[in-house]
Amino acid sequence: MMIKKIACLVFTFAMASAIAKAQQPAQPLLSLKDAVEIALKNNYNIKLSQNNSTIASNNVSAGNAGMLPQLNGSFTDNNSRQSTKQTLNTGKYNNINAHNSNNSYGVNLNWTIFDGFGMFANYDQLKQLDKLGVLRLQDTVQRTVASVINTYYDLISQNEQVKALKGAIDISRTQLRIATDKFNVGRASRLDVLNAQVNLNTDTGNLIIQYQLFKSTKIQLNQLLIRDLQTDFSVADTIVVDDKLILADVLNNAQLQNPGILSAQINQRLAEINLKQVRSTRYPQVGLTSGYVFTNSKTPAGFTISQNAHGLNYGLTASINIFDGFNQNRREKNAKIQIDNAGIAAKQTKLNIESQINSLFVAYLSGLDLVKLEEANVNLNKKNLDITLDKYKLGNITPLEVREAQRNYLDAQSKFFAAQYQSKQAEIMLKQITNSINIQ
Repeated sequence: MMIKKIACLVFTFAMASAIAKAQQPAQPLLSLKDAVEIALKNNYNIKLSQNNSTIASNNVSAGNAGMLPQLNGSFTDNNSRQSTKQTLNTGKYNNINAHNSNNSYGVNLNWTIFDGFGMFANYDQLKQLDKLGVLRLQDTVQRTVASVINTYYDLISQNEQVKALKGAIDISRTQLRIATDKFNVGRASRLDVLNAQVNLNTDTGNLIIQYQLFKSTKIQLNQLLIRDLQTDFSVADTIVVDDKLILADVLNNAQLQNPGILSAQINQRLAEINLKQVRSTRYPQVGLTSGYVFTNSKTPAGFTISQNAHGLNYGLTASINIFDGFNQNRREKNAKIQIDNAGIAAKQTKLNIESQINSLFVAYLSGLDLVKLEEANVNLNKKNLDITLDKYKLGNITPLEVREAQRNYLDAQSKFFAAQYQSKQAEIMLKQITNSINIQ
């Protein structure tokens, strides 16, 4: 008997500690706006996308497209040491040990002035790639913000679950107290007291599990914000769903603003530019060359001991592809097929986005309807629970009926929180798809 009492005390102490931990004082409030601002400042994916977008922007230049001349400086210095034995027509012999040197330096200009309009296609390609980089950055920002918002509202929903479970524990404690009082005056059996204690322990265990899930989601949010994963904070307690979304407006906005659809359109343009680049090799390639060079040479064993020269050189180069084994035709055919593929991919992307929007909108509307329904259910079940507790105090109903009323109330609260989160999550996704998430 003593061992059972000690075990019961230990178990009760453990449960009390868990409840105390779950009821720690509120931590500093992290608002949704602050969370988004921290993510925009710190998130690694956003920083990488910003760098990639900057690289694409830096690449948009006439020089990178091949429009500007190339001017190079050069310097060469060649030396040799030779031993020369000469036999003159007079019969004399000369032995010469000579150090020969030859150096030159100057500047050279090469400028392609016509390449079948390929340089203009290159420049257009660089501009399109810059637009694609901006779109990818916007998409990364929207995805990151959406993840932060979803996780934040998930925390709000879970926190409400924690509050509901704490309320269930209060009710179970009340039921245990009533059962104990009745047992003390002989109006209830020990079984009623034990059942009440089991209910309290079950509710406490559910609270511990829910609080662990809540802490894990906090770690996920800290990870998105790129800060110490153990940073503690509290969140707001309200989920407000924007119930003004209209399907037709969302679909129209997606055509104009969705990064996936806009990227597919840019890829179509890039495929068309690629065909121009391939076709440019059919035309002549014309270039200008020029330079100014200084040369100095010393040859002691030669007829001329030293020589210095400098001057300007210039010229015109031209070439044309006459026959390359029909490879030109092959490349052009493949480029046309790539244009066709890009068009198909754009249509597929558009269809996928529209399908996603329609599915999300169904979830959004269903969530709004469920929020109203479950809110009414919460109120009804709360009234039913209050009445049930009053009857239990008077001894008119059994503990099992109290537990059933309590379970119904918890289920109603859980469904209400889930409906709120479902609607909010669908709303966020719809706004992300249309690139219109805005935190005021």
